Amino acid sequence: MSAPVGIDELLERLRAGYTRIAPRAAHEAFLDGALLVDIRYQALRERDGLIPGAVVVERNELEWRLDPQGSHRLPQATGHDLRVVVICNEGYASTLAAASLHALGLHRATDLTGGFQAWKAAGLPVVPA
Repeated sequence: MSAPVGIDELLERLRAGYTRIAPRAAHEAFLDGALLVDIRYQALRERDGLIPGAVVVERNELEWRLDPQGSHRLPQATGHDLRVVVICNEGYASTLAAASLHALGLHRATDLTGGFQAWKAAGLPVVPA
């Protein structure tokens, strides 16, 4: 059995396995066809707004909705080569979510550094919920 780790160390280890993406680069990736996936809970979406074009998937449904082999997948979940950018509120839960997508074989999955709050602070498009 391995020694327990704290959440900060776990996040650091997971983030070493892929390249995270900054808000402006995420916007460019979206314009190039990447799927933006907003996993924030409803109260945050209602409070802060939505990213136009992002797909809202509650965190507890993420793997089922993005697994290209799953019976409950989104229409956009067409293959394991899909470029996915997971967005949470501040960029912590999205790291765990991106790592989970990697475990499903979605090797191009990443998450947004700083989350929705960084997107909004960068002046990128946001619409009311």
